[in-house]
Amino acid sequence: MCGITGWVDFTRDLTTGPPAAPVLDAMTDTLTARGPDARGVWLDTHAALGHRRLSVIDLEHGTQPMLTPERGRGDLPRAVISYGGEIYNFPELREELALLGHRFTTRSDTEVALRAYLQWGEDFARRLNGMYSLAIWDTAREELLLVRDRLGVKPLFYHPTPGGVLFGSEPKAVLAHPLARAEAGPEELCDALLFLRTPGRVPFRGMREVKPGHLLRVGRSGITEQRYWALEARPHTDDLKTTVATVRDLLDDIVPRQMVADVPLVSLLSGGLDSSTVTALAARARAADGGRLATFSVDFTGHTENFRADAIRPTPDAPYAREVARHVGSDHHEIVLDRARLLDPAVRRTVLGAWDLPFNFADLDVSLYLLFAAVREHATVALSGEGADEVFGGYLWFSDPEARRAETFPWLKLGAHRGLDPRSLFHPWFVDGIDLGAYEADLYRTALAEVPRLDGEDAESRRTRELSHLTLTRWLPILLDKKDRMGMASGLEGRVPFCDHRLVEYVFNVPWEMKTFSGQEKALLRAAAGDLLPESVLRRKKAAYPSIQDPAYDRALIAGLGAAAADAGAPLSPFLDGDAVRRTTVRTATGSLSEFERILVESTVRLDEWTRAYQVELTGVKGTD
Repeated sequence: MCGITGWVDFTRDLTTGPPAAPVLDAMTDTLTARGPDARGVWLDTHAALGHRRLSVIDLEHGTQPMLTPERGRGDLPRAVISYGGEIYNFPELREELALLGHRFTTRSDTEVALRAYLQWGEDFARRLNGMYSLAIWDTAREELLLVRDRLGVKPLFYHPTPGGVLFGSEPKAVLAHPLARAEAGPEELCDALLFLRTPGRVPFRGMREVKPGHLLRVGRSGITEQRYWALEARPHTDDLKTTVATVRDLLDDIVPRQMVADVPLVSLLSGGLDSSTVTALAARARAADGGRLATFSVDFTGHTENFRADAIRPTPDAPYAREVARHVGSDHHEIVLDRARLLDPAVRRTVLGAWDLPFNFADLDVSLYLLFAAVREHATVALSGEGADEVFGGYLWFSDPEARRAETFPWLKLGAHRGLDPRSLFHPWFVDGIDLGAYEADLYRTALAEVPRLDGEDAESRRTRELSHLTLTRWLPILLDKKDRMGMASGLEGRVPFCDHRLVEYVFNVPWEMKTFSGQEKALLRAAAGDLLPESVLRRKKAAYPSIQDPAYDRALIAGLGAAAADAGAPLSPFLDGDAVRRTTVRTATGSLSEFERILVESTVRLDEWTRAYQVELTGVKGTD
């Protein structure tokens, strides 16, 4: 992976006058964790590009920003690229471009992306299969192109300015420029409180995110946005047998493609269907090359022995992960964490600094970061099962009648009934003051309007398509954000085979009765992986990512919430409802928080910590005047 940053300013010459190089250096160096292996910067009259490299392919070459040998305006290179990610079909593209007359000096996918732009212009994005965010400065056209992959696996933020734009892989890179300020108003606070990611929106005023499957052109006339990919509704004509075989054929192609690397690669293994399927296919590919795959899982001290089942975690992971590791012959490692590590203030500051944003999944964020940090001691790249629930419909809200009827995002409906209502710890006047209810309703209407329609679809099929589209476009992005930020905080590249756009496009149009033909969630994936996994894993009911079951952990969280509510100088103190905080404290004193209550408490504390750490100026909110 890598980190990219820079800016364009058509109102001044960046090579003269006030020095631009120190600002570019500062922006670039905020991304050191994303690219610990090398750095590079490039300045032109109106463009500045920075890059931090995590070397994965062609370790000796591929230095960035990468320049074309062809000349453009004056004696400048024709185009310059700063790129982060992986293009999995780069060998085929390289071969095609070579036949068209292009010459290559490296083995990197970066050079393939650059040559593809020279050959096909902005249409080159439609030819890429991978996860990427990239910036190309075209010196001849004096135009910046910002491109993000179809599913938004790799992040790319930007901030329009009077003279152009600032951009970066993370908000911290943008905020390092003097023209960007950490501000939040009512809309930004709504974005921070709601458990969803709206494409393009960021909880910093003035900052945006390049939407998945979109590109931006920045020129003298301003910024224009173009969508180059979107999910489409198509009739599904394959029978069940053909559908299962097609899913398997796609996975047989996707997983080996995503194993290409010149550095050690491992697989994350929870013992669930998703990660086990990826692991089994990766183990086969590695064995075909005469090697053995390494796998990693996370657990907590005493967790398996003292496990308490609940609605979203009916079984512990460790026994199933070990069984899969034996079945596929992997070299398995268990990373065991304890409460002290999860509550370590230094670790939690790192997690907040990796996010840059006030989103969180309670202890799941911290444990994922610690897992990735441990994996990074052995490898640079890790395969993951992220995305399968979104693609194959594994979540409860696909089948729960109340969630299906909800006139809002279904996970918000389910969460509110289980203690995850973002309104519950704040004064009603604060919630009403930022107009959270109306904002949520407007986001939902906008999201529904984007869902493609298929002629002749009945009401139930239509609703299932809506739920699938909402999940892929508003829920999956926050999980991909989490995976990216926690991995990149340690310089670990996470790859997500289930987010290959070919698989997503195909399964999106498979009818629900075929996805669940056996009566169990993700039946289609279970059938496609039937010969790969132990029977126990094929039958295992979905279990969420593991969470620590320790009342002392919850008491520590409540102490943090209470401190924020009692501290008159805390940013959120005026808005927190003291009675609601006390009721939560009493519940915690008699037992553990539920999973959803824990996320609510941690997200509230995280929002307070975020406003402090980033010195966020709250404006236009009742109580801040």
